Amino acid sequence: MDFPFPPALLLLRWVVHGTFAILLAVAMIGVAQHGQWPLMAGGALLGLLYAAGIVIEGRLPHFGGRIHLLLGRIWLGAVTLGWAALALAAPQYIWLAFPLFFAYLHLLPLVAALPGVVLLTAAAVLAIAWQEGGLTASRVIGPVIGAGVATLMALVYKALYAESEQRRLLIEDLVRTRGKLVEAEADTARLAERERLAREIHDTLAQGMSSIILLLRAARRDLAEQPEEADRRIAEAERAAQDNLEEARNFVRALAPPALQGSSLTAALRRISESAVAGTDTRVRFEVSGTPVPLPSDYDLALLRIAQGALGNVSRHSAALHARVTLTYLEDMIVLDVYDDGRGFDPRTSGYGLRAMRDRAASLGGALTVESTPGEGTAVAATLPLPAEATR
Repeated sequence: MDFPFPPALLLLRWVVHGTFAILLAVAMIGVAQHGQWPLMAGGALLGLLYAAGIVIEGRLPHFGGRIHLLLGRIWLGAVTLGWAALALAAPQYIWLAFPLFFAYLHLLPLVAALPGVVLLTAAAVLAIAWQEGGLTASRVIGPVIGAGVATLMALVYKALYAESEQRRLLIEDLVRTRGKLVEAEADTARLAERERLAREIHDTLAQGMSSIILLLRAARRDLAEQPEEADRRIAEAERAAQDNLEEARNFVRALAPPALQGSSLTAALRRISESAVAGTDTRVRFEVSGTPVPLPSDYDLALLRIAQGALGNVSRHSAALHARVTLTYLEDMIVLDVYDDGRGFDPRTSGYGLRAMRDRAASLGGALTVESTPGEGTAVAATLPLPAEATR
């Protein structure tokens, strides 16, 4: 949360500020009716001081930190002195003490806030006695009741804030725990996939290679004395190698996306550029810049998936008229750009799709950047460093 208070506590804060503003406005109107213009100007200055404290508080970093509290207490002292001067000069300002009770209880520790409230109440009572020419029970009871109500409300406020802070810490702990669980699940999935691949390789390719080795060894042993038997074993090894090659092709075919089977990366990107926005008004142009070089299969797969994800977002969300996919081969890197002139979005609100694209790029040592502004289109750029064999 940008502000550490839930809506109920925020409402209570603004009720206190609103109470101060209303009481100040009433007091200024009262002194204006009596022609006491200097006192009205003093009330305006007090209001500006109070408002300045609210504005500065909202812009301070590290809410509740040492600097925040120090400035708040200095502000509270200045507001108290201004109130005291006005209260001694005009009775209309005396009742501004009521919202100040909340400020004392909020900005000071309880051991200092309660004596401060008592002193402020006493000052209000003495100001009334000074203005009215003496003390009566009503002039004493009024400020005392106000101080008591403010104290109780402030204590409730502190209790609600403490509960809100505990809830916030609990939520942060749950989020961290969920992140660890997601990482653990991802690690488990990777280990399971590795085990599956290990089993497949062991049961197919490794077993086939072992058979070929055994047949060739037997053929070499029989080559001098039994050439016909050696030829038969060599023929069997050749068939086993052919079967093993087909098994390897099937194995790779199961891992590679259909768009890359029997096709180059540029051809696959060209096809998905045309098919990804089918049924929409978007027109896609595909371009290749630089000299294409053969890439490892994981590079082809990552670039294809990133392009599919970006074009999927274009077709589903952008309402673009034009889009462009550019594959650029540089000396030491390859760059995939997907641009559209659609409605754009705030990249800070990105979902799982962009995170998946970033993860694919990061897994190969690359990076994914997204530039977008609502109403001004979107540009997605994936940059991957070329492997050594591709740069050669």
